[in-house]
Amino acid sequence: MKDLNRLLRPKSIAVLGAGWALNVIEQCRKMGFEGPVWPVHPTKAEVGGLKAYARLADLPSAPDATFVGVNRHATVDVIGELAAMGAGGAICFASGWTEAGEPELQQRLIEAAGQMPILGPNCYGVINYLDGALLWPDQHGGIRVDTGVALVSQSSNIVINLGMQKRGLPVAYVACLGNAAVVGLADLAGALLDDPRVTALGMYIEGIDDAPAFAALAQKARAAGKGVVCIKSGKTELSRTAAASHTASLAGGGAASSAFLRQIGVAEVNTPSELIETLKIFHTHGPQIGTRLCSLSCSGGEAGLVADLAAPFGIDFPPVPEATRARLGEILGPIVTIANPLDYHTFIWGDGPRTTDVFTSMLQAYDAGIYIIDPPRGDRCDPSGYQPALDAIVAAQRATGKIALPVASMAENFDESYAIRLMDEGVCTLMGLETALAAVKAAQVAPGVPGWRPAAALPPREAPMLSEAEGKQILAALGVPVPRSVIAASLTELAEKSAGLTAPLALKGLGFAHKTEAGAVRLGLAHLGGQAEMPGASGYLAEEMVTGAVAEILLGLRRDPVYGLSLTLGMGGVTAEVLADTVTVILPATQDEILAALRRLRLWPLLDGYRGRTKADMGAVAQIAGRLGAAMLADQSLEEIEINPILVRPEGAVAVDALIRKV
Repeated sequence: MKDLNRLLRPKSIAVLGAGWALNVIEQCRKMGFEGPVWPVHPTKAEVGGLKAYARLADLPSAPDATFVGVNRHATVDVIGELAAMGAGGAICFASGWTEAGEPELQQRLIEAAGQMPILGPNCYGVINYLDGALLWPDQHGGIRVDTGVALVSQSSNIVINLGMQKRGLPVAYVACLGNAAVVGLADLAGALLDDPRVTALGMYIEGIDDAPAFAALAQKARAAGKGVVCIKSGKTELSRTAAASHTASLAGGGAASSAFLRQIGVAEVNTPSELIETLKIFHTHGPQIGTRLCSLSCSGGEAGLVADLAAPFGIDFPPVPEATRARLGEILGPIVTIANPLDYHTFIWGDGPRTTDVFTSMLQAYDAGIYIIDPPRGDRCDPSGYQPALDAIVAAQRATGKIALPVASMAENFDESYAIRLMDEGVCTLMGLETALAAVKAAQVAPGVPGWRPAAALPPREAPMLSEAEGKQILAALGVPVPRSVIAASLTELAEKSAGLTAPLALKGLGFAHKTEAGAVRLGLAHLGGQAEMPGASGYLAEEMVTGAVAEILLGLRRDPVYGLSLTLGMGGVTAEVLADTVTVILPATQDEILAALRRLRLWPLLDGYRGRTKADMGAVAQIAGRLGAAMLADQSLEEIEINPILVRPEGAVAVDALIRKV
C-alpha cells in the first residue's frame, strides 16, 4: 500500500495548468491553507498573484501534493518528473484514458508514477477541510472543521453534490478516485480513516476493485469506532453471465454486493440524502445505535405517520414498559394514551421541566428516541416557542446517555444553523422523516465477523452444464440426499430399468436447463410404459417422487467475479422468479449464518409454522447449503450449483433437481 499522507495532508502544493491551476490557488486561499502554493507555468511569471516557476525542477523543494491540470499526454511526462524528484503524490485531472479506450496510455502513466501515489486519472481532486488544503479546481460547499466525515466517490459529480449539503454534517475530506489506476478504493478510504480527526466514512461506489481489501477496511473502521456507509450503484444491471439458471437472474446485479456489504458491517443506503443522514448518526454516535426505538410527537397524525413509514424499513416500536407508562401517566394526565409511538399532546408545550421529564422518562426505556419537531420558518415566523422542546431533547440525551434524534418531517423544515448548534451539543438532527427512518435502519447494521474475507474471485471461464443425472451423482457424493433413480438413453430402456423403483415416479428429459418450460417433466406416474418421446432430450431420468414435503426451496451457488462465491436461497419451484423471495450470502459462511439469512425471507413465517402450519426442517437446508459451499470453496472446477427445488419435509430435505456447471 502506498503512503498517501503527504498527498492528503500536504504542507506544500504545486499546481499545473493555467485555468485549472488558478482555480486551485483561489480555493486554497479561501480556505486558509498555510503552506506555500507553487504555480508551474512555462511562460507566465505569476499565476493568481503568486510567483510562477517555469519548470518543476525550479521549485524550492519537491511538493507534497500536485494538481496536474494539463492534457493527458503531458500528464504522463509530468508524473514521471514528479516521481523522480520525490514528490508526495498528485491529482491527475485530465480525461481520455482507459475510460476512453486508451488503456496503453493509462499503463504508461502507471509506470511513470512508480512508487508515487496518484489519484486518477480522470479525477476531480481532493479537499482537506481540516488543514485547508485543496487540490480542487472548482467551487465546493464546505468550511474548515476540526473533525468530520470523509466522503469518497467514484463519481466526481455525485461527491460535488454531496459536498453542497445543507444538513449540518461536518465534512473533513472530499476525495475522488477517477480511474483508480494507482490508488484503489480501499487504499484511499483507509488512508482517510487513519486520520484521527475523521469520524466516519461515506462512499459512492460504482465497483469494488478488491473485495478482500475492502472487507479489511470495514473491519479496521469498526475497530476504530467509525461507521462506514455507502451507495452502491448498478443494482439493476443484468447479470454478467447468461441466465442459464434461476440463480443467475435472481442473484445478479446488486444482490451479491448488498450481501457483501452487510456481511462486512457496512451500511448501505439508496440515496444521497440517506447517505448524509446516516453519516450524521455515525459522526455523532458512532456505529452503535440499537434497535429498541421510541418515537415522540405532539400530534396523533405524526405518531401514525411514523408508524406507517417505519414498517417498510422493518422498524417497529416496542411497547412502553409498565414503570415508564406509570411515570408518563403521572406527568401527562389521564387524557393522553401512553403508547409507542407516543402522542404527548400539547398540554406540556412550552413547559421546559415537564417536557424534559417526559422526553427523558420515555428515552430511558429504549436505545434511541425519535422526536418529531418542525420549527417554523425563521424568515416569516417566530420559532422561539420551539426552543423548550429542543432543549428538552438535549437534556434527555444527557440525562440518559441514550441517543436522542430530533427529526423534521420535511427536510426544509429544520434550519441548518439549528442543526449545527445541536450537533455542537452532541445531538444529531435528522431531516425528512422517511429519510431519517432509512438512515436509522442503515445505522443499525451489525458488525462484520472479525477476520472474515470473501473467497478469491476467479476470472470468467467456460463451464459446461452437466446433465441432471451427472449433477445428482455429485450431490450424492457430497452427502446431499437425492431420490432413487435410473437413467437410460431411451424410454424403452428406462421402463425396463425402473422396475425396482417405487411409484409414484417422475420422468425427466435430460439436456434442458429449464425442463418445466421445455415440457420435459412428467410427474405422478404409476409406471413408465407407453410414455411419448420428449423432442430434444439427450436421454431420460426416472426417479421416485418425494412425498411429505411441506416447502420448496431454491438453492444456488455461483462464482462471482468480484465477491468470489455467492449463495442464494429462497422460495423455489416453478414460481421462484415470480415470488423473487431470496436472500444472498457471500461465502464462506457457517450453517448458523446461513440459517439466520433464511430468516430474512419475506415468507419465512410460512416455513416456520405460521398459523399452525407444519414446520419445514430449514436446518436441513442450511446443512445442505453448508456442504455444497464447502465443496465449491475446496474445488475450483465447480462453477455453479443450483438445486430447484429442494423439497423440505418436517424432518430432512431432498434435492429433486440439479443444475451443475463444471470446468
